[in-house]
Amino acid sequence: MPGNRSDLTRLRIALTAFFALDGFIFAGWVVRIPAIKDQTHASTGALGLALLGISAGAVTTMMFTGRLCDRYGSHPMTVALGILLSLSVALPPLTHTALTLGAVLFVFGMAYGGLNVAFNSAAVDLVAALRRPIMPSFHAAFSLGGMIGAGLGGLVAGSLSPTLHLLALTVIGLLVTAVVGRTLLRYDAPVPHTEERPGATPRRPDARTRRLVLVFGLIALCTAYGEGAMADWGALHLRQDLGASAGLAAAGYTCFALAMTVGRASGTRLLERLGRSRTVIFGGSTAAAGMLLGSLAPWVWATLLGFAITGLGLANLFPVAVERAGALAGPSGVATASTLGYGGMLLGPPAIGFLADWTSLPTALTSVAVLAAVATLIGVATRMGTTAG
Repeated sequence: MPGNRSDLTRLRIALTAFFALDGFIFAGWVVRIPAIKDQTHASTGALGLALLGISAGAVTTMMFTGRLCDRYGSHPMTVALGILLSLSVALPPLTHTALTLGAVLFVFGMAYGGLNVAFNSAAVDLVAALRRPIMPSFHAAFSLGGMIGAGLGGLVAGSLSPTLHLLALTVIGLLVTAVVGRTLLRYDAPVPHTEERPGATPRRPDARTRRLVLVFGLIALCTAYGEGAMADWGALHLRQDLGASAGLAAAGYTCFALAMTVGRASGTRLLERLGRSRTVIFGGSTAAAGMLLGSLAPWVWATLLGFAITGLGLANLFPVAVERAGALAGPSGVATASTLGYGGMLLGPPAIGFLADWTSLPTALTSVAVLAAVATLIGVATRMGTTAG
């Protein structure tokens, strides 16, 4: 167990590196999807089914990983799953059919989903040990890693084959894991001392605790719904409904993602100033207002501003929800909240599509504002399950 403040600082740096690596590797894979589609000669529908392998693998392992973290520790599980994620990202370019692509993406999804549970569980324990609400800083590292991974991926897409590019991600991932993983393996997770878990091990959740964990999972779902919707539909709204150029349309998600990264980077200070409940209430209401502006404004500049406001509002909802679920129920709470959150990210894009067919895309995008408002109401109703928030 870490014995002093400097040990906890080393753990924080190591976990931050794993969060950033996760975002970096995943974004690097995403930018090569078009090339992999051409390589496998998959139709759009077949590619869509293959990509479901990531979701299926992630959801399958998230709850399982929570139990493994309880048994073996979140630090060893983070290192093991970091290795698996790094190795599995090199597999898609080796496939030549949509079926085999789906199979290797299932493995990639298992590593991705499991790693998210493992390092979030480790982060929850560190937050409790430090007695500071630093959870958003880890998620800021994930967002920043994703932006760097996507940017570098776009730069090398014309010069490196998918095989070489993703193999390079494997090498980087293994090197980072080897360097910072030693810190995690050197120390056990710090013993949390919170109102909910005063002892060295998490108590068995009672019915009220399980209900609260599900409520926090619902906040995560509402947040991730907006992230998924913005990633898949924001650019199309700008291009199709407002007549923006292709470059300006692409800037829509960049505004959202950059604002979310900035919001998470300043999240610790915001939480220290406002507390968890007010942060969720403020963030949810800000996101709802921003998305109403972004979806209904008739001007491109106003839509871009709305997307940025939405990113700022949503930035800290997911980290807070996962941290509270973990503080209440340990790794199993993190697993539950993460699974619901991931479900929201999967639900968002198709739900927007169905609503757009039924009404219009601008109207469909207002559902992001509705769910942000739901998160706000949950924050008001629960006060985040703690007198501290």
